[in-house]
Amino acid sequence: MDAVPEQAAGAAADAAEAAPGTQLNLDLYPGGCRRLLHLCAQQPLPLLRVEFLRLSTHEDPGLLEATLAQVPWSLLHLRSLVLKGGQNRGPLGACLRGALTTLPAGLSGLAHLAHLDLSFNRLETLPACVLQLHSLAALLLSHNGLSELPEALGSLPALTFLTATHNCLRRLPTALGASSTLQCLDLSENLLDAVPPEIGGLSSLCELNLASNQLRNLPASLAGLRSLRLLVLHSNLLTSVPVGLARLPLLMHLDLRDNQLRDLPPELLDAPFVRLQGNPLGKASPDGRTPPAPQDPEMPRLFLTSDLDSFSVTPRGCSVTLASGVRLHFPAGAITTPLTIHYRLWLPEPGLVSLGPHDFLLSRVLELQPHSLAFQQAVSLWLRFEPPCARRCRQVVVRTRSDGRWSDLETHVEEEAPKAPDSVSSPPHPHPPQLCLFTPNSPRLWARCRVLHFSWFLVVLRPVSNTCLVPPEGTLLCSSGHPGVKVTFPPGATEEPCHVSMQVVRMAGRELRALLGEPDAAVSPLLCLSQSGPPEFLQPVTVQLPLPPGVSGFSVDRSRLHLLYRAPPTASWDDITAQVALELTHLYARFQVTHFSWYWLWYTTKTCVEGLARKAWARLRLHRVNLIALQRRRDPEQVLLQCLPRNKVDATLRRLLERYRGPEPSDTVEMFEGEKFFAAFERGIDVDADRPDCVDGRICFVFYSHLKNVKEVYVSTTLDREAQAVRGQVSFYRDSVPVDVPPEAEAARQKKSADALWIATLPIKLPRLQGAGGHWQGAGLSLMPLNLGDAETGFLTQSNLLSVAGRLGPDWPTVALHLGVPYRVLQRIRHEFRDDLDGQIRHMLFSWAEGHAGQPGAVELLVKALEQSDRQDVAEEVRAVLELGRHKYQDSIRRTGLAPEDPAGAPALQPSPPAQA
Repeated sequence: MDAVPEQAAGAAADAAEAAPGTQLNLDLYPGGCRRLLHLCAQQPLPLLRVEFLRLSTHEDPGLLEATLAQVPWSLLHLRSLVLKGGQNRGPLGACLRGALTTLPAGLSGLAHLAHLDLSFNRLETLPACVLQLHSLAALLLSHNGLSELPEALGSLPALTFLTATHNCLRRLPTALGASSTLQCLDLSENLLDAVPPEIGGLSSLCELNLASNQLRNLPASLAGLRSLRLLVLHSNLLTSVPVGLARLPLLMHLDLRDNQLRDLPPELLDAPFVRLQGNPLGKASPDGRTPPAPQDPEMPRLFLTSDLDSFSVTPRGCSVTLASGVRLHFPAGAITTPLTIHYRLWLPEPGLVSLGPHDFLLSRVLELQPHSLAFQQAVSLWLRFEPPCARRCRQVVVRTRSDGRWSDLETHVEEEAPKAPDSVSSPPHPHPPQLCLFTPNSPRLWARCRVLHFSWFLVVLRPVSNTCLVPPEGTLLCSSGHPGVKVTFPPGATEEPCHVSMQVVRMAGRELRALLGEPDAAVSPLLCLSQSGPPEFLQPVTVQLPLPPGVSGFSVDRSRLHLLYRAPPTASWDDITAQVALELTHLYARFQVTHFSWYWLWYTTKTCVEGLARKAWARLRLHRVNLIALQRRRDPEQVLLQCLPRNKVDATLRRLLERYRGPEPSDTVEMFEGEKFFAAFERGIDVDADRPDCVDGRICFVFYSHLKNVKEVYVSTTLDREAQAVRGQVSFYRDSVPVDVPPEAEAARQKKSADALWIATLPIKLPRLQGAGGHWQGAGLSLMPLNLGDAETGFLTQSNLLSVAGRLGPDWPTVALHLGVPYRVLQRIRHEFRDDLDGQIRHMLFSWAEGHAGQPGAVELLVKALEQSDRQDVAEEVRAVLELGRHKYQDSIRRTGLAPEDPAGAPALQPSPPAQA
């Protein structure tokens, strides 16, 4: 039902097009209020003929109030007034609300006003002047802060259409049932827990939407709505519905999904127009009775560690938090028998991930099994993702794979960590705890969706998509982010209803001018249209695009205007200007097509623009990145490789340079989302591990702009490091690892060619080994041994710790927890070294040792942690090393004469006992 207000506004715009000079659109560009005040001051004659006015509420509140005060005096014949926010979007693609909080009382003088749209504003009460608009037929109040509606609303004599979705309504006025003209009522996405019985008096009501509220029951008077054709009640808490609904003579669609219904009249159970998914109707028990609702009000909660890859769910339901931070909520009755769920996080390989040309991946791929099982009620799923960069007209969606194809789910973005529900009867708004792999200071963002079966899931940032169902009678599709973009489907365009979708992408003017070297060049937004069903429409469809910025339809040089069409599957751009009839108005260009693809309007002096369009389209999808190669300060054989967007390089280096050092980042290069590349160590340095992402000694990468693109590897060399330091390098190349990687000399010659695969080369230096103690020295590197403890009670050197790390194996997480390593740190180590067990152990042990170096009792804490983890063998080895150290210390004391011996021969100076942890 969210598309209805947009279509109503579009219908008003179409009516204005039929009567030139009656429409005034001032919501397309900033400063609309000042322009209207200027017109009202001049009082031109055409202003008196205006019947349709659109004004953005993203203005200064004082200026907006002053402008609206002039409307009744200057626009005497106004029939449609759109004071709508939502033109601007936040970083996550959500529409931002306008500044409107009330209306001036003078607007009650608009005697001819029939359509009023106040959506996406900050209204908390309905302005009093609205109740005096006796010609008002359509009132749109969605996405405000209304907590109640006035009783007098039911007295408006001409009101036929009322929508107040996405507000805070807790009750409805009883007098609303007295309206004899109301035909469409949409109150979805509110907080209603009851409906007054008087609602049954709406004798003309055809459509009623009460979805996504908190309704537990419905009045029996709903059976008196004899004109009702559409009734939407999904996502409530209903346990029953009035029996009389089955006897409504005109009812064609009844949506009861995702409630708590356990019993329905047979007439509704068998009716083809009733949707019942997500209700615990289930099969009857062996004794013939309907299974009772679960009585235990406490919902089980599970918190899984990373060594588990499955969990069990019962018909009672549960809330589950995976170690990666993924959160699932199984409502009571979602399954009928106990079930084991398996899960796995996959690396986002291009063969698995499905991305559109302008999509960005925000998460890894989550697989939940079994795939084929259908749940009785929808399961809620939360996926954690990194905050995306601020991009206009984009939205976050969860994408899932089903029947061999990927599709987008209805997704809600939550910025706060959800809380678990108090009981199974509460609305499912659970919030997972902070068991995640992200830094504590990062924003907490979750993508929430509801699913009826399991598959693969990932989070994607895509251009805002507007969709609609095109019936044979025709319809209008408008872009929510670009008001000037719309598509008109005439009657007879299709025989059967089909779904169409629209996406719009902008290109910065400065990038285009830099590409063309032309200061006056400009382009319209890039429009992508797609459809289901037959590839061709039966009647031409009219597409409207805004003219490029700075271009007016009254003075345009048509020889410089080019309409471009991207023809699949070749992905080439064709100039079709001569093949279509391009109709120009002051702000727009209109043309007709019979099938959909990509369309782009260019204004340039260039004559052959197809090749330039291909380059510009590629520029839209490129990211400017830098590559870094850093070595751990205490272990230069541990090398960190990362590919970063240019705007993240400085912050990342500031965070890493406390533990790593290395050369400056590479020069800026460009990469596509999902592009493959690999790193090759050269000049005597090799990868010292058998890794799944290592092919012939080359480390494989896939670039995703919003993921970390980082890998840590251990390197080795066959050269003699005791004689001198090894000066090697790591080079980055595009594409997958080839069968025959060119020799270094040949690769160096290819670096200058235009189609070379080489990206960058960074130096890697392994310092010279000094003696057998494992000390390194070299220019810029001085690595002293890490001594944990003290000589008196015994100490562990870096070599001792490496020996301990080599024996821990899979038991290292237990040891880490007993050492006091926070769980979130442990999870981060697992994530950063997810393909390298040795790297996980070394990173944990040495990071802990660095933080406890010089602290009393640190060694004893390590021994105790090993014993508590059932690793007595390693603990005994550490105690033996400590005992040997103490004997050496006592012998040195005696040799220097600092401690006299007693008659029994025992030293007088005894080592003090180690401090307790």
